[in-house]
Amino acid sequence: MRTYLDCIPCLLHQALRAARLSTSDEQKIKQVLDEVGSMIKSIPLENPPPATARIIYRKIKEITGNPDPYRKHKNRSTRQALALYPGLKKKVKQSRERLLTAVKMAIVGNIIDFGVNQPLSVEAEIESLLSKDLNYCDYDQFKADLHNADEVLYIGDNAGETVFDRILIDVLKKPVTYVVRSEPVINDATCADAVLAGLDRIATLVTSGTDAPGTVLATCSASFRKKFSRSRLIISKGQGNFEALSNEKMPLYFLLIAKCPVIARDMGVNLNDMILKRASH
Repeated sequence: MRTYLDCIPCLLHQALRAARLSTSDEQKIKQVLDEVGSMIKSIPLENPPPATARIIYRKIKEITGNPDPYRKHKNRSTRQALALYPGLKKKVKQSRERLLTAVKMAIVGNIIDFGVNQPLSVEAEIESLLSKDLNYCDYDQFKADLHNADEVLYIGDNAGETVFDRILIDVLKKPVTYVVRSEPVINDATCADAVLAGLDRIATLVTSGTDAPGTVLATCSASFRKKFSRSRLIISKGQGNFEALSNEKMPLYFLLIAKCPVIARDMGVNLNDMILKRASH
């Protein structure tokens, strides 16, 4: 997905939020805004937003000296999700179509996103979302592709959301490689976050080699790009990964909630729709 003009104020707002979490020094926060603002004129609109965000968050880290300002938020999100885990597992076990329920569960987990929204009450949202049908649903094709796949490459998104991914992975009944960010960026899951969620017990954990808040392949490691290109079924979670991978012609499924009006418009869906969408061939 390209960068739209409406993405630019969002990136500036994210920079301010991250800077305030990183430091209480107003001079440093002002420096972040000054330097990020000066970068705006050179943003290539043909690039996906996570490619630009990667540069912005590196600048925030450089100015503030804080490599992981969302650490407390990530830990809290994961603990909150783990407290819900037994009940969520029970819902899947009791459902008539376990795979579809687990897919919905994984998508519902995408409400945990400090990049777009302020922290939400997962408990308040989950029942409402699970009672709804998916708004865009390539489920039959997904089920067929899963049946034919020997293994699954699962690209994670946010910490806390990882617990919801764990529920889906358990139902897939295939070997899964779970992909996380190489370094902290916003509240995206790193290896430590995935381990805290218990994903190391049911999947092989790997890093993508990038610190972008999305799987921008040009910034990923050669080993990850090789694995990506050879995969017969890829699950991509969240908006950042959709932004980065939406033009790829792969057996790739996007699982997300369209929380951003720009992304909703780009996908041709409504705001807050729950999406299971196969990438275009």
